[in-house]
Amino acid sequence: MFAVIRVRGTIKVNVRMVRTLALLNLNRVNRLTLVREDEQSKKMLRKAENYITWGEIRMETLAKLLEKRGQSSIKQKLSAETLKELKVNSFAELAEKIMQGKSAREFGLKPFFALKPPSKGYERAGIKKPYAIGGALGYRGKEINTLIERMI
Repeated sequence: MFAVIRVRGTIKVNVRMVRTLALLNLNRVNRLTLVREDEQSKKMLRKAENYITWGEIRMETLAKLLEKRGQSSIKQKLSAETLKELKVNSFAELAEKIMQGKSAREFGLKPFFALKPPSKGYERAGIKKPYAIGGALGYRGKEINTLIERMI
């Protein structure tokens, strides 16, 4: 499962790119969404790589993200009572079910997570250059987990 974070805004951006970002549930900067690892998703990520960063999320990071930033569809923060209604014992169990392929919407959760800007900022080269040369954009693999923890 990929975690995708929108890094840049859409001023002076092609309408098709805005639509691609909307299909990924990334309508604002510093939003995170979870995407399955299939061919269609990878093509969309490659198309929008100048505006997003993504990588493989770990289960521990997803559990922490659900606990701190998860919301139900009626804008309520997830709590122990909400987990009981979902018939799940803990955030780790909910994260495990999501990692197995169930979507957040099946559990009545919002399909995205609103995050803060990262503490200590993005990488040294800024948000206009790819991650491979020191920027913040594009594929970053397992390093996405450290960025998510700085943004929670």
